[in-house]
Formats: sequence, structure tokens, C-alpha cells
Amino acid sequence: MANSPPPQPKSSTRSPAIRSKIYADLNLFGEIFDRIRAEYVDPPDEQELIRAAIQGMLTSLDPHSGYLPPADYDEMRQDTSGEFGGLGIEVTMEEGTIKVISPIDDTPAARAGILSNDFIIELDGVSIQGLSLDEAVEKMRGPVGSDITVTVAREGVDKPLEFKLTRATIAMRAVRWSMEGDVAVLRLARFSAQAYIGIENAIKDIYAERDGVAPKGIILDLRNNPGGLVDQAVYVADAFLKQGAVVLTRGRTEQESARYDAEADPLDEQLADVPLVVLINGGSASASEIVAGALQDHKRATLVGTRSFGKGSVQSIISLGPDGAMRLTTARYYTPDNRSIQALGITPDIEIRQVVPAEFQGRDEIVGEAGLAGHITIEGQEESTVGSSVYVPQEAADDAQLQYAIKLINGEETNEAYPPKAE
Repeated sequence: MANSPPPQPKSSTRSPAIRSKIYADLNLFGEIFDRIRAEYVDPPDEQELIRAAIQGMLTSLDPHSGYLPPADYDEMRQDTSGEFGGLGIEVTMEEGTIKVISPIDDTPAARAGILSNDFIIELDGVSIQGLSLDEAVEKMRGPVGSDITVTVAREGVDKPLEFKLTRATIAMRAVRWSMEGDVAVLRLARFSAQAYIGIENAIKDIYAERDGVAPKGIILDLRNNPGGLVDQAVYVADAFLKQGAVVLTRGRTEQESARYDAEADPLDEQLADVPLVVLINGGSASASEIVAGALQDHKRATLVGTRSFGKGSVQSIISLGPDGAMRLTTARYYTPDNRSIQALGITPDIEIRQVVPAEFQGRDEIVGEAGLAGHITIEGQEESTVGSSVYVPQEAADDAQLQYAIKLINGEETNEAYPPKAE
């Protein structure tokens, strides 16, 4: 739903008095702009002034509309595409140093011989000591085809090792999977352009590892997934549905009002008899809520966790050419049962709360969309007034929501909501 044309202004419906007031306000803007240029204590950046005014106009609408300068627009496109120019190294920060978690298969880092547990100490001969993880990652990214020298320290090797790498297009891993006994756990971190293909590949790998035998059940983990591309949400839901609506959108213009349906395909046929549990929490937003809501309404999955974020609006990204882009809220979305979750969220079928460590207690909950200033309201609709937890333990054994879902599938826990029953 990106790049939709903006709705055309309906000036013919405005009275002459209203149009006159609009022109007077535009003249006021010009007058203030000229006074700033002429009299502000330091000469201002005129382009920045105009862009700040544009940003203010858009952000006054709701928390999700805004102006994207060219650099931010490029970063957003890279984020949603799930691809970037880089080396293919997954890293973490450990005691102030950058440690390699693993090189991604068939990337420059993997082909050069960088290994898990290597410590990156220099980039192009410059020490990275003192850099944050994000700053180090940013330095490793760059234009496809450009070179960088990475120096690593490796346990058991006396001298640092140097690798001269050429950046290539790297597809970010949207989906990770693991097996908990006979139960498959699919963690979807974001709805980038890699989301559906990540789900499809994960299912393929799971069946291959099990010699074609279906898992006892699947857990789709959407916790703290902030959303992303709506079309990817439709594809991911369609992986588990053979028919029916996935999401409905309604906007001011005809092209922003649509119904997106699931279609029968080999993947949902393969998974038709595999039980499904979806994990959500207060950080599950937007596209995550589309998927969770669709699977809940169609009685395809049981939702476990805590209430979701409640972002029920659709943003169109409208290109402004060399001047960047604008993100504009153009529609609300509704689940197949015609539920709007705007500022309300999706309530799980089974609420399971985590055991939150003392140091995080009181800081692990967010109100969600309803807590954002200027959020879109729907007349007569209830809104969330209390927080929902976003805490997820690092260790699977400590993850109460995950462990409950596993026990549910294995029959060690029972609940009337599992398996879901079609009415």
C-alpha cells in the first residue's frame, strides 16, 4: 500500500470564506518565514526551516504521519526491503567489544573465513574501541562493491587476522526457527520484504530436517514485532489460511478502501492439520496485529501472551522525488470480523504474563497506541487504559509464554481456547 497517490483536495466543497482564510494563513506563514530570515540572531538554514514546517504540518495529524528527508527515506526503503550493502556478519556487543555471532551463509564474511566468536577490533585500520554496536554496524555497511578491511582477534591465534572484503547485497534474516522437541518455533522479527519468503523457507527447512514429517505444532512468535509492509502481513497470514479475508482497509479515497483475501496454495495445504499458536505482547504492532487478528478471527490459531500495541492505521509512503518522501496515514484497517484494533489492540485468547525480574518491573509495560499523543480516535470505540508487557526473557527456558505454548501443543496444558473451534 506504499506509493499510493495522495487524495485530491476537494476545493469545490469549501466556501469562499474558508478559502480566503486558508490563503490568509499561507500569507502569514510567508511573513513569519521572511521575518526569521531577516531578523533571527544567526542566519538560519532556509531549507531546514521549510522542512521543519512541513514536518510540523504532518506530525500534527497523528503520531505516524511525517516527512522523510532524502537520507531517512533511503534508510526506510532499505529497512523495508530487508536488504542492504554489507558484509553478512551478525554481531553483538560483549563487554564493550564487538563479537561475531555468526557469518551469514554465502556472504562476503562467510566466504572470507570470518568465524563465530571472532572479535572485531579494527575497520580499515581504525580501532572501533568506544563505538556503540550501531555505530560499528553502520561502518560495516556501505555501497555494494566497495571494499573494507576487517581486523579480528581470534581465540587461540596469536596475531590479529585481516580480511579484505567487498560489500555485497545482504538480505536480512527476517525469520529464525528452532525445534523445541517436536514443536517448531518461528520467530518473525519484522515484516520486511523478506518476511513471507522467510516463513516459506523456514517451513521447507523444518520439513527437510524431519524427513518430511510435519511438526506436532507451530508457534509463530510475533512478540515485539513492530510491523512493516502490509502486503507481507497478508502473505504471512495466507501461509496458514486457505480462504477468506485477511484484512480490510477503509480510507477517504476509493483506492485506499480494499479487502485482501487468502487463497488456497500448496503451503497452507501442507500446514492445514498442523496446530498453530501465535505469541503476541505489547510490542506486537500494525502488520503483526493484522496477522494475529486474521488467524484469531478464522479460528486458525490460538493467541497466547498479552494485549498487542493497537496500531490500526495504514501509512502510505508518497515519494517527493529528490526531496525525500512523506508518510501519510491514509486508511484504517479492520480484522476479518470487522474489528478495529486502533488504540485498543488484539486481546490474546489465553493471557500469560512473564516473570519480570525486579530491575525491569514497572518498566516492562507500555500503554501502546492509546498512550501516544495525537493518536487517531474512533468515536464510540473503547481504548486501552492500562499497559501491556513487552518483556521477553533471553533464555527460552525462562520464557513463560513460549513454555506455555509448547506445553499446550504437547497436551501438558489444557485450555478451552486450544485448539480454536470454528463456530
